[in-house]
Amino acid sequence: MQRGGYTYIMSSRTGTLYTGVTSKLEVRVWQHKHGTFAGFSSKYSCIRLVHCEAFDSITEAIDREKTIKGWRRAKKIALIEETNPEWRDLAEYLGLPIRPLGIQGRNE
Repeated sequence: MQRGGYTYIMSSRTGTLYTGVTSKLEVRVWQHKHGTFAGFSSKYSCIRLVHCEAFDSITEAIDREKTIKGWRRAKKIALIEETNPEWRDLAEYLGLPIRPLGIQGRNE
């Protein structure tokens, strides 16, 4: 059985970017927002979903993640701004809270 997948980019308030892959986007974004996804994204507070792409298979999503991770920062920013020029937190379109519980401040 083949499962679909997503390649996504999370951003911190200061502009640090994290590129990842998952088969369950809503779950993974929730994990990032609540600090339960340990590692780089947690350390740098990458809690805003700023880009995502859906694929028919997880293999395609992994290949795309590897491609994006190989890019320079400027190319990643261009990708984000192509579809999300205002850098909105796309989590709201998944029905998730913009700001995780316990985090105060602006959402922008």
